[in-house]
Parts: sequence; C-alpha cells; structure tokens
Amino acid sequence: MGGLQPWHWIIVIAVFVLLFGAKKLPDAARSLGKSMRIFKSEIKEMQSDSASPAEAPPAKPIASERVEAPAPEQSPDRHTA
Repeated sequence: MGGLQPWHWIIVIAVFVLLFGAKKLPDAARSLGKSMRIFKSEIKEMQSDSASPAEAPPAKPIASERVEAPAPEQSPDRHTA
C-alpha cells in the first residue's frame, strides 16, 4: 500500500504527456539531466573545498583574543637637575 503500483505510473506518465506534449518531454528530460549533472559537480566541488582547509589562510585572532604586549617602562636614563 505504501508504494506506487504500475497502473499509478501509467496514469502519471499519461498526465505528463497530456500536459507537456510528446515533443517537449525529451527536451525536458534532457535539461533535467543536465541540471542534475551541474548540481552534482557543484556539490562535489563544495565538499572538496571543505575537505582541504590547509589551503585557507590562518585565522587572525579577534581583538578580544589578542594578547597585548605590556607597555615599555621608562628607564631612569635621564636625570633632570
């Protein structure tokens, strides 16, 4: 009861043929296949980009994480008279 039976598929195909016409269906299927190939290649590219973080520049610490060097103390080199 959960799956589509063969006569369900026949009805679905008949509706598609009536809606789009027999001449447009091969073009639609071709463009759908092309779109799927592009989508898959983009997904693979995104996965390869996220898999190799070594190529990314090192992250800079934000201002609250920076350790500031202590200010240099003034040395008593000069004596005022």
